[in-house]
Amino acid sequence: MDSLYILIPLSLALIVVIVVVLSWAMKNDQFEDLQGPAESILMDDDTPK
Repeated sequence: MDSLYILIPLSLALIVVIVVVLSWAMKNDQFEDLQGPAESILMDDDTPK
């Protein structure tokens, strides 16, 4: 029972941290273009000159 007094506030603090990080990432357009970086690897021209 004593461990619940530690675990419940820690889990609530972790949830707050996750929400803050996710909202920061959404505000700074981190999820705007998910396909661009993945396709830029495929479009790279690696042919020797």
